[in-house]
Amino acid sequence: MSYPKIPSWNYSVPASLLLMAPFDILASLAMDIYLPVVPTMPQALGTSPEVIQLTLSLYMLVLGVGQIVFGPISDIVGRRPVLLGGAALFALASFLLAGASSALLFVALRLLQAIGASAALVATFATVRDVYAERPESSVIYSLLGSLLSLVPAFGPVVGAVIADHYGWRAIFLIIGLLSIVAILNAAMRWHETRPATATTAIAIRPILASLPFWIYTTGFSAAMGAFFVFFSTAPRILIDRAGFSGITFSFIFASVALVMIVTARFAKCFVTRWGIAGSLGRGMAILLVGAVMLATGEMFLRAPLIGLILPMWIIAIGIVLATAVMANGALAAFGNTAGTAVALYFCVESLLVGVAGTLFVVLLDGNTAWPLAAYTGAAALITLAGLRQLARKTV
Repeated sequence: MSYPKIPSWNYSVPASLLLMAPFDILASLAMDIYLPVVPTMPQALGTSPEVIQLTLSLYMLVLGVGQIVFGPISDIVGRRPVLLGGAALFALASFLLAGASSALLFVALRLLQAIGASAALVATFATVRDVYAERPESSVIYSLLGSLLSLVPAFGPVVGAVIADHYGWRAIFLIIGLLSIVAILNAAMRWHETRPATATTAIAIRPILASLPFWIYTTGFSAAMGAFFVFFSTAPRILIDRAGFSGITFSFIFASVALVMIVTARFAKCFVTRWGIAGSLGRGMAILLVGAVMLATGEMFLRAPLIGLILPMWIIAIGIVLATAVMANGALAAFGNTAGTAVALYFCVESLLVGVAGTLFVVLLDGNTAWPLAAYTGAAALITLAGLRQLARKTV
């Protein structure tokens, strides 16, 4: 199959962000925005808290697994059709979720929403890889995308709580659907194809999975994102059910963690320049370990949910930013001609590790305490640090 020469991407970094970021933000927003109403969802849908937790975990799993399908497809048919098709499915599922009346239908529509989000997400990051891999703006675009994504957990739950208080939880999904339509219309007019003319049409999975750097940096990505996943899976139960905070108060407390990430992200480029990719990841994992120890100490001795959970999470948030600023470049550096497949595997492995391991920690340990977060964060950070040490030995 032959491909015409693709047009150059002439947008500035700010213009690119305005075009790309909405799809990443919406994929995350669908997870974060209804956290304040999670404790009330079982009664609204006539189901159990475990089923509502399942909608969070399944979304994370399908978000990653779906990319193993859409990544290679984007290498074959292009980024644009995968992006627009996935975003359209995401919007449709969001509108239907607003009218869901049973737990089974709600779960099924969440799966469709995650499938659409996975397609849009992999197409977006494959485009970033296509456009910026050989440009000096590479580290800038990843840091800025990370900063923008930090806005979602900072303001998403607050917005969700306000919407739910005034219009009910169904309005949350209606608004997500409307925002998706706006992003789709903008992309339809401005997002041209960026798939490299030299991209392979074969699904070259084996070389990617055989790469030690890919596994180490993807495990680090899982450690960072998993820490946040376990945090938002347990935080409503700890701060609302156990500590008695209102949905609005919880949302502002939750937002403080994301604001720490936003502030830290402003210095990410300086950190990466000074410490390099491996050094930044190592320091990020070390900070995650410190946060895990603080969580365990607080749970054993303080028994004060607000201080024992949020203060250590501020520390963990710094480690998350240090790690996420470098992990994509570290994992995907060698796979320019199969960027779609590489990005898909990167997010797929991360989502599987986070969704499966993170959920197991929440279920097997007491989800009303900080123990799941402390255990997951500490274990994942130690595994990543061990991998970095092995990689350093191989490169000596």
